[in-house]
Amino acid sequence: MIMGVLIIFLMIFVATHAETKTGNCKDLLEGYLAGRLSSEVGGNHVEALRREFKTSQEKAIRELKEKLKADIHTLKATRNTSVVYTRWGKKECPNGSEPIHSGYVGGSHFSHSGGAVEPLCLPRNPEWGIYKDGTKGGKAYIYGAEYETSDLTGYMRKLHDHDVPCAVCLRRNKSAVKMFPARKTCYKGWKLEYRGYLMAGYYTNSAGSKFTCIDANPDTLHGGHASTDGYLFYLVEAQCGSLKCPPYVNGRVLVCVVCSKE
Repeated sequence: MIMGVLIIFLMIFVATHAETKTGNCKDLLEGYLAGRLSSEVGGNHVEALRREFKTSQEKAIRELKEKLKADIHTLKATRNTSVVYTRWGKKECPNGSEPIHSGYVGGSHFSHSGGAVEPLCLPRNPEWGIYKDGTKGGKAYIYGAEYETSDLTGYMRKLHDHDVPCAVCLRRNKSAVKMFPARKTCYKGWKLEYRGYLMAGYYTNSAGSKFTCIDANPDTLHGGHASTDGYLFYLVEAQCGSLKCPPYVNGRVLVCVVCSKE
């Protein structure tokens, strides 16, 4: 029993240290094992046991190399991933991100009950397929977007009725990007892309809308300050009831943050 434990211990020790201490350590252990076995079980069995020991050692080293190779492959695959996200309300991407395009926010008209919910970041250089100009029935429609901030103060009030820009951004070596409502900071392990205010359509509008994180320091489009409506962005306030207060506060505007993770 003791002899069996000794053999297993020596095999494990040599296997786990083979690549860093393959010289004198290996020779010492094999010599010790051969001598010990010679005195315990006789010389006739030593060579067979030595071969078995060597085979087990080589197998352990091979498995270790294969695992290391797989781990390196996984690490490289993770580092080569990228994520794409839209920075709503800004013409440029944050530092560290690569701009794909800068454009105009578009969406369905707020009064259209069958309108699409999500806004789009439309490019400044559109391309066309088959078309015939002129408004005709049997179509969906897309409009520009405007800030609706007339009841606010300061710089946010000055945004009222201005058209909304956007930027589509590429962040390399990231595996995920996520918008977190009611947060100004990212959770542990996540990196900040931008901070903003949560905005959506007015609650009585016919068209549905999507909660969108508009940058906290939004830009506007040149010449786009007339009230032509379209897809409209209003700040979002908390309403207590089924929403727990505290921690939320009735009537308080919600912030948001967009974060990425490796």
